[in-house]
Amino acid sequence: MYINANRVGTMSISKIQQQIATGEYSTTELSGLITFIQGVKTNQVKRSIAVGDQVFVVQKTKRTLGTVEKINIKKAIVNMPGGRYNVPLAMLELA
Repeated sequence: MYINANRVGTMSISKIQQQIATGEYSTTELSGLITFIQGVKTNQVKRSIAVGDQVFVVQKTKRTLGTVEKINIKKAIVNMPGGRYNVPLAMLELA
């Protein structure tokens, strides 16, 4: 999916949010933007966490503390109170 960088330029977050809310972006552009943002989040987490770090697994309504056991390409194995889970990197935050 393609995002026109000239269209976004150096706009503020509030300006982008306003344009999205008023329907100035097509569905294809929005899908591309979502994919791009998820990729950026994954890369940021990958650079900031290491095996043994305490992290929060962020879900819609809760944050669960766990310990990173292994980091894979797109997911990490996190030891949490309920067991070991394979968690997407975009769902992790440092504790």
